[in-house]
Amino acid sequence: MTAKLTNVQIELLRTFAYELSEEELTELKKVLVAFFAKRIRQRTSRLWEEKGYTPQTMQDWLNDENQ
Repeated sequence: MTAKLTNVQIELLRTFAYELSEEELTELKKVLVAFFAKRIRQRTSRLWEEKGYTPQTMQDWLNDENQ
């Protein structure tokens, strides 16, 4: 199976076509994690607002025996 690289993967390969120290690599990973975590928070906040979810909605889900 041959997977096609995404535009992000291609850009990262071009940008980081050199060796990083382990410390720099760790720092880069933290930056990427923070970037994607922020995107997830924004998307879930928007979804909760669109759906009208509340903290009570979450409690109901947590207490649902069918979950």
